[in-house]
Amino acid sequence: MGGVVDDIDILGTPIPNAGPVFFAALAIHVLAGLTCVAGGATAALTRKGSPTHMRFGRAYFWGLVVVYGTLTVMSAIRWRENVHLFVIGTLAFAAGLTGYLNRRHRPAVHILGMGMSYVLLLTGFYVDNGPHLPLWDRLPAVAFWVLPSLIGLPLIARALTRRHRQAASAQT
Repeated sequence: MGGVVDDIDILGTPIPNAGPVFFAALAIHVLAGLTCVAGGATAALTRKGSPTHMRFGRAYFWGLVVVYGTLTVMSAIRWRENVHLFVIGTLAFAAGLTGYLNRRHRPAVHILGMGMSYVLLLTGFYVDNGPHLPLWDRLPAVAFWVLPSLIGLPLIARALTRRHRQAASAQT
């Protein structure tokens, strides 16, 4: 008599055996997450207002919408195991939406919102997957919660400072 398999191993990462809807949502979630990571990094590293920045920023935001939608589905299926990820994802989506909606008229809010959503997106990824990643698996659990902020917050502060300096020099 075979019992229910708890997890499916994919490249050393345990995937919950929670049925086909969960697995389909997870597959889409991973692709959208990769879109977010690449799109967000590209947007952050290109000149603000350039066509490249806007194109990749849009890709990041819409990838985030899909990440949040699939997270919602997976969390509904496995609420007890995913509630903390749902909270992180909700904060990431709220920050990203705030940043996206303020992209034209409130640049500081745009930078802060989009930057925080990226930090929160990475926090959720590392909290969920860090214990299964090479090298990361040697870190204490608190590192998965803290490292994205320790790296991301100074970069956000730098971007805000640069934006403030640009705005001040444009007024003189």
